Amino acid sequence: MGKTRTRGPGATYSRVVPGASGRVLVVDDNKVIRQLIKVNLELEGFEVVTAADGAECLDVVHQVRPDVVTLDVVMPRLDGFGTASQLRADPRTRDLPVAIVSACTQYEVEAGVAAGVDAFVAKPFEPAELVRIVRRLVERKRVAAGPRPG
Repeated sequence: MGKTRTRGPGATYSRVVPGASGRVLVVDDNKVIRQLIKVNLELEGFEVVTAADGAECLDVVHQVRPDVVTLDVVMPRLDGFGTASQLRADPRTRDLPVAIVSACTQYEVEAGVAAGVDAFVAKPFEPAELVRIVRRLVERKRVAAGPRPG
């Protein structure tokens, strides 16, 4: 019996991973890049949910409740900077760590900092670097949520 595709376009929700290192919402309009980031993070124990652009990210972020969001810059409907700005403007996501995954030109870094982005990962990225930055952002969020270690 052949495999059938049951998933149509739209958000890709990963299975719940018991004991996951954290939940990451990966936002990129390029399906190959989304899958590449997803696989690399899942291999390191993260639970990953994906969205195809910034508008979809804003639609699902409150359901998904991620620990970190990674954003591409150039996307249809709503780009990464607009998405980051809207996440920062919402009291529910104001402190959510956001990483830009893009070419990281000087303009992108300056615009990202202005939009409240926490970290930048340059494309093409090294998977280990991506994982290190996401892990650091998850840890920083957990430390900020509780008492700071002495």
